[in-house]
Amino acid sequence: MKRLIGILFLLVSLSALGQEKEKPLVQFSGVVYNADSVKMVVPYVTVTNLSSNKTVVITNYNGYFSFVAHEQDSLQFTAIGYAPITMMLPQNIASKSYTAKVMLKPQITNLPMVRVFPWATTDEFRKDFVNAKIADDDLEIARKNISRASIVAMTNTLARDGQEIQAANAQQMHTNIVNSHSITNPLLNPLAWGSLIKSITDGGGK
Repeated sequence: MKRLIGILFLLVSLSALGQEKEKPLVQFSGVVYNADSVKMVVPYVTVTNLSSNKTVVITNYNGYFSFVAHEQDSLQFTAIGYAPITMMLPQNIASKSYTAKVMLKPQITNLPMVRVFPWATTDEFRKDFVNAKIADDDLEIARKNISRASIVAMTNTLARDGQEIQAANAQQMHTNIVNSHSITNPLLNPLAWGSLIKSITDGGGK
C-alpha cells in the first residue's frame, strides 16, 4: 500500500513539474533589417529556436517572419555576410503576440589568398614557356610601322590630302600646256601617210 502511494505521489510530482516547465506560447513576428541602413531589409535569414529542438524558420524576401514560440525561448538569427545575433523572448506577454525589429550587423570575412596555376604539371609549364610568343617592344613596333610593306599598304588605303591633289593638278595642267604648243612632224603620223598615198592614187597629187 505504501508503495502504491509512493508511485502515485511520484506521478503527480512529475506531472506538476512538467506543467511548470511548459511555458506559454507566443506568436512571434517581425522584420530583419540591415543595422547600417534601417531602410534595407535582409532577406532569407535563418531563425533557429535554440530552446525548442533547434527548429528552423526562414524569413521571406522582404525579411518578414512569423511563427509560434514559447516565452523566454532563445532565438538565433543568421545570414551570409552578417554577424549572427541571439535574442530571448520576454516573459509574461499579455497579448500572446510579440513583434520585434531585428538588426543584423554586416560582417566582412577576409579569406586567405589562393594562387591558381593553369598548368597541371611543371612539364606543361616549361613547354608553354618555351613556345610563348613574346610581345614586340616599342622599337620593333616602330620598325614594322616604317617598313616598305607597311608604307605601301597605307598608301593604297589612305586617301590623298589636299596638297597632293593640288600638285597633281598643277602637273597635269603643265603637261597640257606643253603639248598644246608642240609641233608634230606629219611624216611620223601613219594617218598622214595613208592620206598622202590615197591622194596620189586618186590622181590628186600635182
